Amino acid sequence: MTTEAVLGIDVAKQDLHVALLRADGKRKHKRFTNSPAGFGQLADWLAERGVATVHACLEATGGHEQAVATYLYEAGHVVSVINPAQVAKYAQSLLSRNKTDRADASVIARFAATQAPEPWAPPPVEVRQLQALVRRLVAVQTMRDEENNRRASPALPDAVAQSITQVQAELEREIARLRREIDTHINNHPHLREQQDLLATIPGIGVATAQRLIAEIGSLTRYTGARQLAAAAGLTPRQHRSGRSVCGPSRLSKTGNAHLRQALYFPAIVAWTHNPVIRTFCDRLRHQGKPKMSVLAAAMRKLLHIVFGVLKHRQPFNPDIPQTA
Repeated sequence: MTTEAVLGIDVAKQDLHVALLRADGKRKHKRFTNSPAGFGQLADWLAERGVATVHACLEATGGHEQAVATYLYEAGHVVSVINPAQVAKYAQSLLSRNKTDRADASVIARFAATQAPEPWAPPPVEVRQLQALVRRLVAVQTMRDEENNRRASPALPDAVAQSITQVQAELEREIARLRREIDTHINNHPHLREQQDLLATIPGIGVATAQRLIAEIGSLTRYTGARQLAAAAGLTPRQHRSGRSVCGPSRLSKTGNAHLRQALYFPAIVAWTHNPVIRTFCDRLRHQGKPKMSVLAAAMRKLLHIVFGVLKHRQPFNPDIPQTA
């Protein structure tokens, strides 16, 4: 789709700071609330300036960007949701000295105009709902674990210990309720249930992990292959070499979906022991002298490749089918 301008959006929890950059170089700035009312005001503001379509670009900010990105997409605009690290590096290349919401919106607009980031599309509604439920479950489980750690502290006053015990009980009840809600949601959507059952055939991946993976991966049509999915999860290695004197170890890029990476960490540890494909792969890397954490990172990437293959071909895991790293 051809657009008339680019729109850089600096997203905060409460506000949207936008920079409209036209083809003639003219730039306009405005602030809106990050709410449905603010989205409508943004649409009116664009219409008042005779702009029918824009290429809107905004950073992934842990979920605060989802509503406005979806609104603009459904309104017919081209939308790109990019990793904040990309914009930070781009700002450094411009020698940008200012760090304000207005300046950030301008940098994002220039990034969209010069780098032409790939278009984004929201996942289906049922996947968005599942993602919200799964992320809420993870958040509540984290709170539960924090309370467990506090409860283990020695010499707690009785009143504090009692308070922690009450909070723990309430969190456990909420965890159980969210799990039931997630199970019901998946059972109400046969294609999600099919994906869950397929992923659960992979040694190392249980039902809870399968649900997290479905929620974070979304539609496979977003990816050209398993390598692109691994890159989207930040699981591709990043080289650190320069000339003949600098040759540092490869590390994960981590410029991707942190929720997806976290969902694979412990399953990769289990798969190293119980999944024959992952075990053979990891043993080979260890025999080559790779550090344990590097091998684990490779196992996470390998496991995600297997996940992609199982979902793409809609076939249960089969260790006899050759797997590509």
